[in-house]
Amino acid sequence: MKVKYKRVLLKLSGESLMGDQQFGISADMLRHYADQIQELVEMGVEVAIVIGGGNIFRGLQAAASGIDRVQGDYMGMMATVINGMALQSALESAGLYTRLISAIEMKQIAEPYIRRRAIRHLEKGRVVIFSAGTGSPYFTTDSAAALRANEISADVILKGTRVDGIYTADPEKDPSATRFDTLTFAKVISLGLSVMDMTAFTLCRENNLPIIVFDINERDNLRRIVTGEAIGTLVEG
Repeated sequence: MKVKYKRVLLKLSGESLMGDQQFGISADMLRHYADQIQELVEMGVEVAIVIGGGNIFRGLQAAASGIDRVQGDYMGMMATVINGMALQSALESAGLYTRLISAIEMKQIAEPYIRRRAIRHLEKGRVVIFSAGTGSPYFTTDSAAALRANEISADVILKGTRVDGIYTADPEKDPSATRFDTLTFAKVISLGLSVMDMTAFTLCRENNLPIIVFDINERDNLRRIVTGEAIGTLVEG
């Protein structure tokens, strides 16, 4: 099967791992992701993943607990490593070869981030999971996704969300909101739409890296996107 995107970076939120739970990791959601990612690998697509940690701990909310912002951000990075380990286990149960890579060194469970090694893993058909964000506080996992996608020369960032694209307003709150099929980077800024945080968005814009925002919970969406179907909202140009 012909694919449009040969190397993709899949951005998943930590909250998406909760499924119907209030916190933690849902086994059903892990299987859901593993099945979809397995399809891509079998099609010859090189897959890198950045996953958030909001289902376990969110650094930005740490201040409300009296935790220092920098300390809270590092705690959030640790949460992404936990999620990365869970996703790695699910992918390997599906028969895939994986590498968990951490921006913070913890050699007992993850490889340190070395750009050339990460690219080589992708070339060999291994699924690469980037964890611990950028390794620095004050940066979100969106920023980590944009940074790693540019570093590995990904063809596109696939941002999996609970909604099927970018809308004029939050469709969960405003039933009159309408969805965009395509947008330019300039249009996103002029309309004040929320796609990624501004640091991540600017990095993609400056390097002309397309972003597709789509519903990750819909079965087969990933496969349909990489074969060129117009799923979700494409931001480019």
